[in-house]
Amino acid sequence: MARLTRLLQLVRNTEPEDRNQAPVLDAALLAFLDFGIKRTSMVEVARRCGLSLATLYRRFASKTDLIQAVGLWQARQFIANVDGALQKQIDQDASAEDQIVELFVAFLNGLRGNKLLDRLLQTEPEIVLPYLTVRGAPVIELGRDYLAEFIARLQREGKLPDYDPEPLAEMIARTALSLALTPQTVIPLGDDDAARRFARDHVVVSFRVR
Repeated sequence: MARLTRLLQLVRNTEPEDRNQAPVLDAALLAFLDFGIKRTSMVEVARRCGLSLATLYRRFASKTDLIQAVGLWQARQFIANVDGALQKQIDQDASAEDQIVELFVAFLNGLRGNKLLDRLLQTEPEIVLPYLTVRGAPVIELGRDYLAEFIARLQREGKLPDYDPEPLAEMIARTALSLALTPQTVIPLGDDDAARRFARDHVVVSFRVR
């Protein structure tokens, strides 16, 4: 699993270099939500976080660097939110089926609750779409790594049979990305109870639950 989790561990372990950077990333995120990425200037971000423009450029050499830092921060928050939702709903003594169902719901809620992704898809798709399609390999890799790690843990606990987790993990990651790009679907995205029923009927079987 070392190769599988390389990008995942990078995202999980990457935090702002110091506590002073978190307010900058938060200010940039709010500006992106208000104005979009193209119309957000470094001057606006500096104003929102109370820094001089020179200080902001010392921390982020360019707007591109700032955008990448916000993207990495958002990915880390997404993973942390999914981890937190799973810990809140279940414990590791729960059955594989229950854990898979809650993972499915947590992923759906995480995608549906991502305001920046929703904003960019609606107003600046030309910016975000390449990173989710033709240049989307890192996004697929991150989702695959997370799911492969999840499957491997259930296998170690004897709750799933032994099989290569990568193909299944990638298939689910690609499905999740498709849902993010095209949320119009018969899959019940807005109702947690309905999503749980859907997962028990259609998702759990893919994991070959014992």
